[in-house]
Amino acid sequence: MSSTMSTTNTDDVTKWHAMAADEVVKRLTTDIAKGLDAGEASSRLAKHGANRLPEGKKRGPFVRLLSQFNSVLVYVLLAAGFTKLMMSLWIDGSIILGIVVLNALLGFLQEGKAEKALDSIRNMLSAEARTLRGGETRMIPAEQMVPGDIVLLESGDKVPADLRLIEVKNLQTEEAALTGESVPAVKSAAPVSAKATVGDRECIAFSGTMVVAGRATGVVVATGSETELGRINQLLAGVSALETPLLLQIKKFGYAITAVIGVVSVLIFSYGRWVKGMDFVPLFQAVVAIAVSVIPEGLPAIITITLAIGVQRMARRNAIIRRLPAVETLGSVSRICSDKTGTLTLMEMMVVSAVTPDSRYQISGNGYAPEGEVKQDGKAAGRDPVLDLLGRASMLCNDAELFQKEGVWKVEGDPTEGALYPFATKLGLDRQAEQTAFPRTDAIPFESEHRFMATLHKPKSGAEVLFVKGAPEVILENCDRTQTKDGKQAPIDRGNFLKASDELAAQGERVLALAWLENPGVKAGSLGPADLPKNLVLLGLVGLLDPPRKEAIEAVKECHGGAIRVTMITGDHKITAAAIAKMLGIGDGKTAITGAEIEEMDTATLQERVRDVDVFARSSPEHKLRLVKAIQANGQIVAMTGDGVNDAPALKKANIGVAMGIKGTEVTKEASEMILADDNFASITAAVKEGRTVYNNIEKAILFMLPTNVAEGLVIAVAIVFGFTMPLTAPQVLWINMVTAVALALVIAFEPHELDVMKRRPRAVSRPILTGFGVWRVAFVGLALLAYTLGAFFWMKSQGASDALARTVAVNAIAFGQVFYLLNSRYLLDSSFSIKAHLDNQYVPLGIGAIVVLQLVFTYAPPLQRVFDNEAIPLSIWPWILLGGLVFFLVVEAEKLIIRSSASMRNAVSTVEAGT
Repeated sequence: MSSTMSTTNTDDVTKWHAMAADEVVKRLTTDIAKGLDAGEASSRLAKHGANRLPEGKKRGPFVRLLSQFNSVLVYVLLAAGFTKLMMSLWIDGSIILGIVVLNALLGFLQEGKAEKALDSIRNMLSAEARTLRGGETRMIPAEQMVPGDIVLLESGDKVPADLRLIEVKNLQTEEAALTGESVPAVKSAAPVSAKATVGDRECIAFSGTMVVAGRATGVVVATGSETELGRINQLLAGVSALETPLLLQIKKFGYAITAVIGVVSVLIFSYGRWVKGMDFVPLFQAVVAIAVSVIPEGLPAIITITLAIGVQRMARRNAIIRRLPAVETLGSVSRICSDKTGTLTLMEMMVVSAVTPDSRYQISGNGYAPEGEVKQDGKAAGRDPVLDLLGRASMLCNDAELFQKEGVWKVEGDPTEGALYPFATKLGLDRQAEQTAFPRTDAIPFESEHRFMATLHKPKSGAEVLFVKGAPEVILENCDRTQTKDGKQAPIDRGNFLKASDELAAQGERVLALAWLENPGVKAGSLGPADLPKNLVLLGLVGLLDPPRKEAIEAVKECHGGAIRVTMITGDHKITAAAIAKMLGIGDGKTAITGAEIEEMDTATLQERVRDVDVFARSSPEHKLRLVKAIQANGQIVAMTGDGVNDAPALKKANIGVAMGIKGTEVTKEASEMILADDNFASITAAVKEGRTVYNNIEKAILFMLPTNVAEGLVIAVAIVFGFTMPLTAPQVLWINMVTAVALALVIAFEPHELDVMKRRPRAVSRPILTGFGVWRVAFVGLALLAYTLGAFFWMKSQGASDALARTVAVNAIAFGQVFYLLNSRYLLDSSFSIKAHLDNQYVPLGIGAIVVLQLVFTYAPPLQRVFDNEAIPLSIWPWILLGGLVFFLVVEAEKLIIRSSASMRNAVSTVEAGT
């Protein structure tokens, strides 16, 4: 064979489906009968490379670990920690550095799980393939496949490369992972339009898909990275994961607080050194204490713990989180882009409509489960002999198997055929009884060439019966009568049934026509497609659909109530997608855009269209990726769901990728941040609710911790400016930051859902983690706490107390001020004057109790007295400390009351908090 071969560029590869089979064979210089010889195959292997997907470059463990320290807030903490160590403040430095290392390890472990997606795609490739080489049929390693190889496929085979089919015999392939279609794709050898999307390329068998029925011969047109699977692999490798909104906000917050610390430290040091003439060492220690006090050292730990609690809560709602920051991202989501099959729908075909010559019926149920009702005009249908015959034909003219495993109904064979069994059961028929009463004697299997199936039965008593099902236009051409309720037969009105078939198809239903004939006059044992009688009696039509999940309909409604748009992006047909979307309440029920239309749009046009359209059909991986990018360009936070390989690039690009746990591929699971254990869209809504609560709790924790940090920094700064004794030492500042503040802030991590959490608008992307109101609250409470602390310190000094005793009282003043402020901060504006209001978080009394014990140990334990230079507080002082804390509580409640009482001020706060 000639060693020359036409060069295949990208344009050629994308158009193999539009060429006639003989043209493809000619272009690839191959032989259908003999295949390639060994020399030619070896030459092409050297030219095109092995039929495997390339491995991307990976970061080593050490580099991934170092990247966890790449944060400005971490840099400041590291500098403060090492400075403390150089000053021999071992406890202070160790605490700061320990928190930094702990958070780095957590991030390292989480990130290590996210690099398996490309490996999962590579594992989808076939190991061996039945190939013609030099005129002989041989099993060769799939890696050695080259363009031009002739491959033989049969049921159960995994397709080893992208094949242009040449000869097809009833071939069906499972392409759900690539196209999202819920039923196997029927293949043929005929070319299709050059613009056909992946799901419409009926003459191509794609690498990594499975043959579920029939057999075929095909020629390899693409291997390795040139296959459809390879293109998805390249897309996935080229997509960089986005930082979550929280991480971006924390980064900005880190820069802001670092800038503030730097400016304040320089000003304080300059003032103390050159205005007050203070000695360098004590002044430097005081300035470092200010810097350390203002940095919320416990914030990383609180955020991590709050996210971890969110992970546990979500797991109980069947949402498994793979990366901690994804918990909070869910709370920011403003648009959920969902795949249709298996997420919004059951991924199980079900008969939903039936049309007989006399009536129309609606069938309810839940996928393959036999429970449901047959209704007519909304009421239970009465007995209809024709409908019973329709059910009998559905049950007997059928080669699928339906069985229950671990409480779940499953199908072996064609899902469409499997769905006919529960339909007949709902009519009161029993499968075993019917098969016993009407034993099969012969059959004409369904094949794409004739598009029908027929079975011949010989009852124990009575004449032979032929049952037929298939495409409506084919069955109608072979019918000359219809069956009526009274047991008679009437002339057929083909136009009326074709119209009914079109109406069902317009509702997204897959339509089958069923017919029968008594005494067909055909010979059992030699029945073939040509023997189908032309005088069949039409029984009616059935419409099948992959029905929406009932809970998904409610979940979509709840999302809309929370200003979250739900968008369907599917590889299924436009009509089916629009019909399902209408049932779910997605979009306007009419408008849908196909992948072919997306290809004709430039980026700006697509970005404009996604503002108004929520249903996208016949979408390829590139289309899904472009749609996610376009929606993000409009400033929205996107959650993308999917279960197939075709969804993986879009899942990785989305702000949060959501994979299906049951029917999802390993590729999508590894590319995602969250996995739905029950494959249910409703679980996403529950996770969004948890995500919003997590962010609320993080925000509450920040508003709780920062005033303490501000108060501590101000205490030291005021002492320097006015030249009096330091009311707090550096170790005491760290005690307050790391013990009291963190212990109480941890309580906030367990805050329950607020009642209206799913009725609020999603947070705007631009909304800072500390809003204008947040800055006011931090400053107001910080100044109030400063006044309380200085008041306690100078009151003790006025009583003749030593510096050590006065400082001990000051530390306890801050600690118990925080206890009272915890009660304030559980409600942003609402009143905290209610014992009942504080009973919904069981950890509040535990946190307060822990602080009481810790402060008593801090005050009276001799080892801690030596470490922190404390003195035991006389018992007579404690009532005054608690009284001061109560006054502080009332001051904050008065501020909340003033804001609540002013409509303009309250609206301003609400607007800021909603991110609008």
